[in-house]
Amino acid sequence: MRILLGVSGGIAAYKAVLLLRLLREQGHAVRVIPTRAALRFVGAPTFEALSGEPVTTEVFDDVPGVQHVALGQGADLVVVAPATADLLARAAAGRSDDLLTSTLLTARCPVVMAPAMHTEMWEHPATRANVATLRERGVHVIEPASGRLTGKDTGPGRLPEPEDIAREALGVITGAPAGAGRDLAGRNVVVSAGGTREPIDPVRFIGNRSSGRQGVALAAAAAARGAHVTLVAANIDPSVLEPLTPAPPGAPDVTVVPVGTTAQLADAVHAAAAAADVVVMAAAVADFRPETVPEAKIKKVAGRHPEPIRLVENPDILAGLARERRRPGQLVVGFAAETGDAQAGVLEHGRRKARRKGADLLVVNAVGEQQGFGTTSNEVTVLDGAGEVVARAEGSKRVVADAVWDAVLKTRS
Repeated sequence: MRILLGVSGGIAAYKAVLLLRLLREQGHAVRVIPTRAALRFVGAPTFEALSGEPVTTEVFDDVPGVQHVALGQGADLVVVAPATADLLARAAAGRSDDLLTSTLLTARCPVVMAPAMHTEMWEHPATRANVATLRERGVHVIEPASGRLTGKDTGPGRLPEPEDIAREALGVITGAPAGAGRDLAGRNVVVSAGGTREPIDPVRFIGNRSSGRQGVALAAAAAARGAHVTLVAANIDPSVLEPLTPAPPGAPDVTVVPVGTTAQLADAVHAAAAAADVVVMAAAVADFRPETVPEAKIKKVAGRHPEPIRLVENPDILAGLARERRRPGQLVVGFAAETGDAQAGVLEHGRRKARRKGADLLVVNAVGEQQGFGTTSNEVTVLDGAGEVVARAEGSKRVVADAVWDAVLKTRS
């Protein structure tokens, strides 16, 4: 598909870079048309490097090619993200004083705009009137998200996440925009996320590098697809939970259950699983915990080695869920964060775990320093219970999340 990505001059322009990369990863040809102000936030070389196409802002940049007409005529889809209050006003007035607004006048394909601005600007009568005008003309204007804005401000006006913009924009082409045809509608889903912590003493713990982003992405994707979601969140920073608030338009809210230790996570997941159609264990769970935990901090004593900390094994939550199946037809999905070693590679370790755990699907990914944990992207292989590959996915954690849910639906069919 030939997509034109318009970028206007707001602080959220940095997200356009992520949207560009996402659309390119999905196989679309994308040309970026920024405004002059947009290039003060993100430089033309960044857009050119990621799109592989030239970046221009003026109608005079390629006079022989008549770009201000040709670009709109040849597009299958136009997406403007972010669309500032100024851009919305110029588009509603039919202005054509730069390449982007001229292209909007000549495009006969679907046009999608994702506004981003401060709450006061979004709620101003002039902006609301401009949005109404554009919608009356057939422009698909996405409602902005609510959350942290520039500085300390919060409220409606935040640019939706790139994955959500891409899904809704491409849905306009396919006839299935966000809010229509939700393939998880009516399902009850439990997702665990984050990393459990096992206390050594009142101030120290055994933990891992998991940020919880992949699990949060799974919860957000399920909610956007219509599911009722319970997220069991192990030690997740509040900023990581932002994609869940507010819920996507028309989507059920996500219930977040905070936990700390593996035992607490097990109790919360088992309780929620009683009503769940699908349980996804994406949390990084500690395999071991200290046998005893002193009531006071372990002190360092000069000239003496500390007492050894004896570890005992934690219960295998995933295997237990797969074995018990709290309700008929319940589907259980596990995650396997693996590292290769002298005995086997990441995928082979995953295959062995898939056969051992008894889950319906096992999502395998390599982890380590700057890989998997704590990053915004992921690369996974989805295995069935026999260890056979059923899907692969690479990209942002939201892209991976949707690929996992696609595999879940295929497994249930």
